Amino acid sequence: MSDERFILPGGVDARALPKVLLHDHLDGGLRPRTVVELAEEIGFELPERDPELLGRWFRESADSGSLTSYLSTFAVTVGVMQTAQALRRVAREAVVDLAEDGVIYAELRWAPEQHLGRGLDPDGAVRAVTEGIRQGIADARDAGRRIRVQQLLCGMRQGDRTAEIAELALRHQGAAPGQGGVCGFDLAGPEIGFPPSDHQDAFDLCAEEFFPVTVHAGEADGLDSIESALLDGRALRLGHGVRIADDIEVIAGAEDEVRAVLGPIAEWVKDRRIPLEVAPTSNLHSGGAGTLAEHPFDLLYELGFTVTVNTDNRLMSGTSTSLELTRLAAEFDYDLEDLAQFQYAAAEAAFLPSEDRDRLTDLIADGFDEARDE
Repeated sequence: MSDERFILPGGVDARALPKVLLHDHLDGGLRPRTVVELAEEIGFELPERDPELLGRWFRESADSGSLTSYLSTFAVTVGVMQTAQALRRVAREAVVDLAEDGVIYAELRWAPEQHLGRGLDPDGAVRAVTEGIRQGIADARDAGRRIRVQQLLCGMRQGDRTAEIAELALRHQGAAPGQGGVCGFDLAGPEIGFPPSDHQDAFDLCAEEFFPVTVHAGEADGLDSIESALLDGRALRLGHGVRIADDIEVIAGAEDEVRAVLGPIAEWVKDRRIPLEVAPTSNLHSGGAGTLAEHPFDLLYELGFTVTVNTDNRLMSGTSTSLELTRLAAEFDYDLEDLAQFQYAAAEAAFLPSEDRDRLTDLIADGFDEARDE
């Protein structure tokens, strides 16, 4: 079905392109109808009972310019995700929806400690999500689509259970990469006032076990947060990371000449090719920039930073990976070569064995070649 929202310059449908998604919250990607039906099952009060109106409520509430307000919408989605059945359903539908959008590999992140209100234990919650992901992979395969999915378990930075969640993640490492198991640890939650350095035990445990870590940093807070993620968290990737632009001075010269001077943190992130899990629409909604034109994405890309394109929360931001690519292409005049580079960067940054990352790269190359030939 044609939808002009997804059509790139040149007529290519962005949904047909193979995509890699590294930063997508499980509790931020529910279908509005699913929220309504799950709420009815447990008697959970919703701001709207009609799925269309509820979807609009999520988008309007999230588009507030405040990360704190943005995060408040999760009280609803997390509230209906308190049973094994609900977690299985949400995970299965997330995988199906991503596959329909052309995503061939995804890492879904979520915080088990937030889903224990109706008697689930952490291990049972993780098992439910794993089962749902595997069901979704099977459903996608039956529909003729290929997708691999893993989990990232989030420890909440405002709490005191991050070491426990790191241990939980290690217990549920996926023996078969891409088949629903846990592939890494993430630090999430309100960034300001809760630095990564407060959670040293969790990061030390991951480092001792050679377990991958990504950290939300440089979204609502600045360079100190990024520095702590890198030094204290040993982060292999930065969740959002757009405030790295605070460490870049753009200097205008004569005859429209522009040069950029990088500070030590920005230089380290760029030179070490530490991936930035950028979610442009979400960043606008949480106050990271006023407009897409003002977003630092293009500056970072042009300067050679390793930028990847992500959704963060598909429900709250009313977005998808294909929509993010379409919006970026329209705003910054990107072509298929640019969009392919974002996918190659994400594939190389995936928490997968090197041979699996190479296979992802091959699939991306083949898919973009097909798009160019059409």
